[in-house]
Amino acid sequence: MNQLQRILSARRLSHPIISPLRFLHRRLFSISDADASSASFSSSHHKIQTPEVKASNKSRSTSSLKEHELAKFSAIADTWWHSEGPFKPLHLMNPTRLAFIRSTLCRHFSKDPSSARPFEGLRLIDVGCGGGLLSEPLARMGATVTGIDAVDKNVKIARLHADMDPVTSTIEYHCTTAEKLVDEGQTFDAVLALEVIEHVANPAEFCKSLSALTVPNGATLLSTINRSMRAYASAIVAAEYILRWLPKGTHQWSSFLTPEELTMILQRASVDVKEMAGFVYNPITGRWLLSDDISVNFIAYGTKRNDLGDI
Repeated sequence: MNQLQRILSARRLSHPIISPLRFLHRRLFSISDADASSASFSSSHHKIQTPEVKASNKSRSTSSLKEHELAKFSAIADTWWHSEGPFKPLHLMNPTRLAFIRSTLCRHFSKDPSSARPFEGLRLIDVGCGGGLLSEPLARMGATVTGIDAVDKNVKIARLHADMDPVTSTIEYHCTTAEKLVDEGQTFDAVLALEVIEHVANPAEFCKSLSALTVPNGATLLSTINRSMRAYASAIVAAEYILRWLPKGTHQWSSFLTPEELTMILQRASVDVKEMAGFVYNPITGRWLLSDDISVNFIAYGTKRNDLGDI
């Protein structure tokens, strides 16, 4: 049985430290909603399954960027901290994302989850930081945080907002890419890229860069949207066209990855996925909850192997 088979068959990988999150460890994957979408992982994602084509006139530093995606987020950069604006779903989801991050990183680095600053002494990077919605609470939890984004307006908004609080003013923001930091030889204890991979041109190359930024035995966390019919109905049709939580065209269903595909991509980049959880929205309370249901929104936590893998 190979490594991917062991991951897909695992039901319990570790014991939780925070008891309310115990249900997260029942299983790594729920295959019930994988449906036929796995079979459709074809033409638009062949680059993940085949050897990388050597670029003739493009450097590695721009390999994962989509210019139209950068333009799309630049156009709404001023609204990052408007809780009722285009990024309202992220504002609502943030406490739930942070609960998973706190739990997994405290276990990984043997930190006290009950501490007000459990990430003291850790160097974290928020890749695709946007306006700093994730970077700021990570800094408040004691981490030394670097936030990077390819959109200059995002970085400027993040810098202005962070400077309003002495604690978050320590965050280092840069308008750059993960690939460029790899070229510079930078590494971090934990690398986070939340709601980013569905917007890049080459997920496999992007994950290789995230892995290269992670120290051996460090942690890598990604969150994204499953390429399932439920995700199409809720994350695109409902969120963009009916509820209008997001601008139309924010997501492309063909750019989503299934949990199995993301696991395989990360494995090839020397990152072993240890745990996954889903984010489920409760329309009655207006809150997001951690769940075993990974059919729509999900987050993955993995560890960087010591070997060089395919990088």
